[in-house]
Amino acid sequence: MCDVLGRDRSGYYTWHQNKEARQEKAESEEGLARRIREIHTDSRGAYGALRTTRKLQDQGHSVNRKRVARIMREREIVGITRRKSRSLTRQDRTAPTAPDLILRDFTAPMPGLKFVGDITDEPAQ
Repeated sequence: MCDVLGRDRSGYYTWHQNKEARQEKAESEEGLARRIREIHTDSRGAYGALRTTRKLQDQGHSVNRKRVARIMREREIVGITRRKSRSLTRQDRTAPTAPDLILRDFTAPMPGLKFVGDITDEPAQ
């Protein structure tokens, strides 16, 4: 059968021998996922991977943030941000626009008569 599938016979036997180890790892991961879901529920859905990891470490679990993030991502457990987004700069819609003093005519009969400015980053040509 290994010849038909194009696999090494030794690889099959290694995979077959590691069946119990894979099963133990899956069970421990499920237990960790249950614990993560409990912490997430206790925080009313606010905790993300970083806070959940810290909480697990405080409870004596040896786990890192990347593993917690992967488990949360696979099980679609998502933290929320309670902070309200705010913008510091707001346009005053009631303010009048600046007057066009040169009436969009940028030509001048001699230098020094009309001075205009530009706030864009592109250099003048």
